[in-house]
Amino acid sequence: MNLKMDLGQDGLKMFFRDYELETLKIVWRSNPGMISREVWEQVNQSHFISRASIINFLNDMVELGLLKASEETGKGGYRSRYSPMYDEAELKQFLTDSVKAKLDQL
Repeated sequence: MNLKMDLGQDGLKMFFRDYELETLKIVWRSNPGMISREVWEQVNQSHFISRASIINFLNDMVELGLLKASEETGKGGYRSRYSPMYDEAELKQFLTDSVKAKLDQL
């Protein structure tokens, strides 16, 4: 997955949809992390979104290195527990550095 930047938005909304940003905020507050069902239940209190969309977003963030996932056994098999790689300030700095590095390549 590649992040896309919308210059018509401000802050982290330049990179994330509303439900995605809410998902990140929920994971940032979690300790020691959350499984996708827990995240989905909390996001759905303010945004109606499918669980599959939440799972896909969480997995995309793991692929980008913005979240980490640890496998654990649970009822019915294995599941992932998602936890942050960066807090909000560190994520903003990471995105700033990434955009700057891309611009410097021109």
